Amino acid sequence: MADERIPDEILERYKNVAVATVYGGVRRMGYEPCFMMGIRNFTPGQSLVGRARTLRFIPPRPDIMKEVHNGEDSPEYRAMGSCGPGDVLVCDAMGREYAAIGGDVKLLQLKMVGAEGVVTDGAIRDLDVIRGYGLKLFAKGRTPTGGAPEVDSFEANATIGCGGVAVRPSDLIVADDDGVVVVARQIAADVIDWVEEHEQAEEYVKGLIEKEGVAPGKYYPISEETVIRSRESTGSR
Repeated sequence: MADERIPDEILERYKNVAVATVYGGVRRMGYEPCFMMGIRNFTPGQSLVGRARTLRFIPPRPDIMKEVHNGEDSPEYRAMGSCGPGDVLVCDAMGREYAAIGGDVKLLQLKMVGAEGVVTDGAIRDLDVIRGYGLKLFAKGRTPTGGAPEVDSFEANATIGCGGVAVRPSDLIVADDDGVVVVARQIAADVIDWVEEHEQAEEYVKGLIEKEGVAPGKYYPISEETVIRSRESTGSR
């Protein structure tokens, strides 16, 4: 699959909307599952928006480890080296809650390349130190252990599964305290168009509910007619 980057202007628009609304937009387009189960924010209050760069872990096996452990050319360093500003390292750790995908030494590379953060369905070690790198951190857990004997890095920038969701390089990752949602690259522009209009309509509806003193059910869920009224109220489209 061609690695076509989502434009920076699209990323900026996603920074101004709620992850919960993005989830609704992705579901509406039939891309389910898109919500990563069991992954939480270890940098509370901070949100994350970025293009995925991926790293797949597998159960350790001596012969395979011998083949792929090549110093700075090992899979984890190739994956991190492919990151830059606007990118997120997404790690498939097979859901191993206490298996570390990296610690303060390895993940220093992400700070050096200016990546936005890390998402994994495994664990992160040395987490307090890594917070100081300015990365946004989303994981199943934290741990004092290394990856072995549970996981070992195997493949950089391939299609992976993380938190029960398929992730391809250059998909969009959006995350906040509510959780992590994956937006397939090819629908990212359409989703943000819908999300922005839906959030505008929600604000319009909340205003109507308060003004009229009625139960939300009068206007919610939001109908297409209400969306049209919302557009007219702001003079948009």
